[in-house]
Amino acid sequence: MNELELVDRLRRLSSPTRDLTLGIGDDCAIYRPRAGEELLFTTDQMIEDVHFKRTQSASSIGERALARSLSDIAAMGGEPRFCLVALAVSETKWIEGFYRGLLRLAKRTGVTLAGGDLARDVKFHCDVMVCGSVPRGKALRRDGARAGDSIFVSGRLGKPWDRRIELRLELGQSLRGVATSCIDLSDGLSLDLHRLCVASGVAAQIDRVPALQGSTEDRALHGGEDYELLFTMPVGATAPRGVTRIGQVVRGVAGEICFRGRLLEARGYDHFGKRHE
Repeated sequence: MNELELVDRLRRLSSPTRDLTLGIGDDCAIYRPRAGEELLFTTDQMIEDVHFKRTQSASSIGERALARSLSDIAAMGGEPRFCLVALAVSETKWIEGFYRGLLRLAKRTGVTLAGGDLARDVKFHCDVMVCGSVPRGKALRRDGARAGDSIFVSGRLGKPWDRRIELRLELGQSLRGVATSCIDLSDGLSLDLHRLCVASGVAAQIDRVPALQGSTEDRALHGGEDYELLFTMPVGATAPRGVTRIGQVVRGVAGEICFRGRLLEARGYDHFGKRHE
């Protein structure tokens, strides 16, 4: 199957929606925003031997590639609209399996595949860009946490890196107008909470970490790849069911985190950190 045949097959699998007036097959996709909405854009890479191993199935990699970007949309309280996928593979037999997994998740989450790029390389890598939307002025951000706010996480932490991502899109949307800040946990609680606190100009005190059964507290704090939502809510606000309060936002050095009375090092996953050189 050549590139033209592959593109034609993908076009048949992904039809334009009412808002996406032109999808796969032209130089650009055309999206018509709805009145009163703001658009969200995010992109995330998946690289062989960095984010996954070739021994994993192509369909699971395709699903995870889309899920990673959708987690960013969830963290902003957004509704996903469409995605663009740039994919490079060493073997064309991977392509169909990859898109099978990606499109299965796309169908469940209301995402349209609007286009992208295909290439050949010695290693598999892809980049998935997702466009989402929120009502104007309602996007969740990292910079709104204030002293006194409670800190919550949406699920248990310390997951294996290849475990299926449980998306929190509905939770993120329910937090619009209620949460003061939000971020998705992709690089580890300690590092992502540090980032949220720096953006908000605050510090944090945490006293518990809801670790997944079989995981360790250290991995739950620093491991990454959890893709849960970490968010803050003001005093008196009713937290959604199923989330866990782990601490409180406090005044102090921006980004500083204390865990059970001791300073916590922000040492989650860093592509350019010492552990990855």
